[in-house]
Amino acid sequence: MLWIEWAILAYLAFTLVLMFFSYVKLANPESMIWGRVRVVTLMAAMWAVYRLLPCRATMLLRVTSQMCLLAWWYPDTYELNRVFNNLDYLVAGWDQMLFGCQPALLFSAKFTSPVLSELLHFGYVSYYPMIILTALVYFFRRYEEFERCAFIIMGAFFIYYVIFDLFPVTGPTYYYKAVGIDEIAKGVFPHLGDYFNFHHESLVLPGYSKGVFYKLVADAQATGERPTAAFPSSHVGISTVCMLLLVHLRQKKLLCCLLPVYVFLCTATVYIQAHYLVDVFAGWVSGVAIFLLLLAVSTKISNFAPQYSHKKK
Repeated sequence: MLWIEWAILAYLAFTLVLMFFSYVKLANPESMIWGRVRVVTLMAAMWAVYRLLPCRATMLLRVTSQMCLLAWWYPDTYELNRVFNNLDYLVAGWDQMLFGCQPALLFSAKFTSPVLSELLHFGYVSYYPMIILTALVYFFRRYEEFERCAFIIMGAFFIYYVIFDLFPVTGPTYYYKAVGIDEIAKGVFPHLGDYFNFHHESLVLPGYSKGVFYKLVADAQATGERPTAAFPSSHVGISTVCMLLLVHLRQKKLLCCLLPVYVFLCTATVYIQAHYLVDVFAGWVSGVAIFLLLLAVSTKISNFAPQYSHKKK
């Protein structure tokens, strides 16, 4: 089995234990269980394909098929953490204590330039392309470390998902809407308990509404967003992991090209009110820590597990 498959099974086992202890509180436990059965079935099928035809193409298929399921695992965090009381009042309070205001409330209100809006929304929609690009660079440039790269990316996602499962924070767009902008501006951050189990209303996405990238972000939020997974910012954390993977690969030219995109992405998380500013700082710190942890773990694993080194076919 690949390292990422062990990581997936570990997260799957963790969530099954969590589901066992909160089964009666879950909204759709049966569908969640069957979803996990399908994940394992897909994993087994990709393993069988690779065993029948071991080559780089089937290895890529085996890895990317699981990476594509990250979009399925994300809303699953909402189904799990909704059994706990919401904690936005804590994180909003941290922002107020550290910065004396709510940056997510003021940022988009003060900077209304259509050009800036489009640049920031472009950065935000570059999140998944950056992940794909990082994996493909390893696949084509340093195939012997491709599995390690995929393991670090997937492992980082699942570490964040564990945090999201246990620490339910929705982010400003949901919390501000629920409390009311006037109350938030006064520094009032009430405890909402299980409010978001029954309410999914969010603020209107700020920025230049006629922009191409604005519409892409709006469409993505309308189809896949849930009141979950705000602290720390996985957008910031995972993109930081990707940048560090490229530093590890010494891709200086690519890093220079991606650096502005990375800055726009991190800034956009607060601008579009998906995250509190403290989420961004937590994303940076956790991203570096997770990268170093998983790099060390993968190094130890590689001492015991053979590397895959197939010729191009």
